[in-house]
This record gives sequence, structure tokens and C-alpha cells, in this order.
Amino acid sequence: MDLANVLIQLLNGIQYGLLLFMLAAGLTLIFGIMGVVNLAHGSFYMLGAYLAWWLVARLDSLPLAIALGAVLALALGWLLERALFRHLYHRDHLDQVLLTFGLIYLFEEVRSLLWGDDVHAVPVPALLDGSIALTDTLAYPVYRLLVMGVCVLLALALYLLITRTRLGMRIRAGAFNREMAEALGVNIRLVHGVVFAVGVALAVVAGMIAAPLSSVYPNMGAPVLIMCFVVVVIGGIGSVRGAFVAALMVGLVDTFGKVLLPQIASMLTYMLMAAVLLYRPEGLFKP
Repeated sequence: MDLANVLIQLLNGIQYGLLLFMLAAGLTLIFGIMGVVNLAHGSFYMLGAYLAWWLVARLDSLPLAIALGAVLALALGWLLERALFRHLYHRDHLDQVLLTFGLIYLFEEVRSLLWGDDVHAVPVPALLDGSIALTDTLAYPVYRLLVMGVCVLLALALYLLITRTRLGMRIRAGAFNREMAEALGVNIRLVHGVVFAVGVALAVVAGMIAAPLSSVYPNMGAPVLIMCFVVVVIGGIGSVRGAFVAALMVGLVDTFGKVLLPQIASMLTYMLMAAVLLYRPEGLFKP
């Protein structure tokens, strides 16, 4: 494999890793701060992809569709937290697993009723439907570069929210010691609502921006959910920084594994997780 092909696979791995981070960041926030095992997180990714296909057909603009979808996702996350997840904070993880597993089937049925079971494609916006030449024979799509840029900006915004704002201070306080934070006047219910809404919005937006890169199809959130849990475990449960580093590691290992070691490519990410846990059972970073 020559240098140009290595560069292309490197860009593909980074782009895949950054998308995984958007999903895993919401998952690790919800689990690390709220203590809720959310198996339905992959379904939000699927809903985002279908929402992108449906809104683009009506608005004829992917950026407008993503903006509207993000608002709808925040509202959906807020309502789900108030109606369902708020009652699970002091329950066993088995109760959380049963509820969120049931939500997977619910979202699949809602998707089937609203949009059917066909496979769809979302067109890349005309302004971004081009490529940047790397060599005389190889080029890289502009839209994939834009996806990487958007993911980096969202990662930076999430970092600043958690580390540089009063809301982020309350989020970290609630994650460290909920009872003490409540005693000091922090509205933990409000914090949990915001965290869950942001986590859902990240998953939905990830599905929307990824829709033009692949087909939109039923149950597309299941394999993504598995990879998200791998990222969360490697990075450290509750650590956004760990999720970022682990997502890039998983993205690169998966991408180069499919090119260099296709026979065992499906095993490589799990081998990476096993190797990390062997030396750091708590993950790479602590929250």
C-alpha cells in the first residue's frame, strides 16, 4: 500500500472515529453521570438517518434538515427523560436494560409505520459533492472532510461546555457526588434532563450527517451501538476525553484492519478492548 492509499485510509479511520465519538460521548455522559444503561442509544442514530432522508426531501437542504433535526432531538431527549428515564435512577440496571431494550422495538415499529422498511439514500449537497485530489489518480471527498470538521467542532463545544461553564460544573458535581450536589443547591433533575437531551441530540445529529455516507436502512443502529459500548469501555466509563481517544483508536484499527487483515478485521476492535482492559481495567481515563 503506497503513501496515498495510507493517507486515504488514515482519513477514513479518523472520520469514522470522530463519528463514533459523537455517539459514544452521549452514551458515556448518560451512563457516567446518570447511571443509566441506555441500549436504545443506537436507535437515536437510526432515527437521525431517517430524519435526514425525510427532511432533505422536503426542505431540499441538508444543513437546514440537520438544524431542525437537532432541535427535535433535544425535545425528544427531554421528553423521554421526564417521562421514562427519571424513574430509573434508583432502580437496578436490569430494569434499565429491559426498558431501553423495549424502546429499541418501539422505535423500530415507529420507524416502520412512518417511513416504511425500504432502503434509502441521502444525496450529498451539491456544493460539497466534489473531491480534493491527493495524487493524479486518487482523490478524497469534500463531504467527508466536512464531516470531520463538524465532529471536531462538536467535540470542542462539548469539552468547553463541561469544563468551562457553570452548567458543566454542575454536571461534574452531580457525577462525582449527587447527594452532596443536591445539598449544595444543584438541581440534579434539571441537570439530568439536559444531559440526556444532549446525549440524544449527539446521536441523532451523528446519524444525520452520516446518512449521505451510507444507505439509510432498518435496524442500522444495532452494529453502531456495539461499537459505541466498545469505545466507552476502552476510554473509561463517564470520561468524554477517554471516549474521544478511544473512538479514534477504534476507527483507525477497524479501517486499517479491513485493508491489511481482512480475515480477522471483525475481531481487531475487540482484541484492542481486551488488551486495554488487561492493563487498565478501568479504561484509559477516569471521569
